[in-house]
Amino acid sequence: MRVIGAGFGRTGTLSTKAALERLGFGPCHHMTEVIQNPVHIRRWLDLAEGRPITWDTLMSGYASCVDWPAASYWRELAHHYKDAKVILTVRDPERWLASMNATIFKRSARARTWSGRTMASISSLLDTDLAAFIRMARLVVSERVFGGDTPDTELALKIFKEHVEEVKATIPQDRLLVFEVTQGWQPLCDFLDVPVPNEPFPRTNDAAGFDQHSRAMGRLLFRRSR
Repeated sequence: MRVIGAGFGRTGTLSTKAALERLGFGPCHHMTEVIQNPVHIRRWLDLAEGRPITWDTLMSGYASCVDWPAASYWRELAHHYKDAKVILTVRDPERWLASMNATIFKRSARARTWSGRTMASISSLLDTDLAAFIRMARLVVSERVFGGDTPDTELALKIFKEHVEEVKATIPQDRLLVFEVTQGWQPLCDFLDVPVPNEPFPRTNDAAGFDQHSRAMGRLLFRRSR
């Protein structure tokens, strides 16, 4: 593990994943990797539910990680991989919250509807990957990061800002890059000591694309079972 991402989801993590892989720090672990690989869902669920599993098993095959679920354990990962650099992706807090409301919090609210609860119940009975993913995401993100249900505006912003300050206070400055994807290649390449590519910085995963992708992945997870 060469690079650990400590930033919350919706701070440009998928763009950062693409950038890290372009710079030779891949494969990069991201929630998209978890969804696409059933074994990853259940490994993270093992961790969340207290069953024995090592960081090397969870991160096997990856040179970097960004986004949840790994970002929920940034402190533990930084302690375990002592030589890895840490990137804290950030953005304006109000814009981050607007993006969360349009994507992840919106998906959480949909899961609490009658149809969402019905699908979750059927998934649980069938032991599908969707049921495992829902449990994992609830424990690793909803509860570990936000303390339970979707937080109100004031609490969400407080959690986001406190997280940024906690990472900056914990990771030594020479090991940490506080990074906004709007800054492009230069600060990332300077931090990682690699040349700047002669191509645009990746821009991915807007709110519209997230919703479409989320629905497609939900259907895929529902069809898969252990």
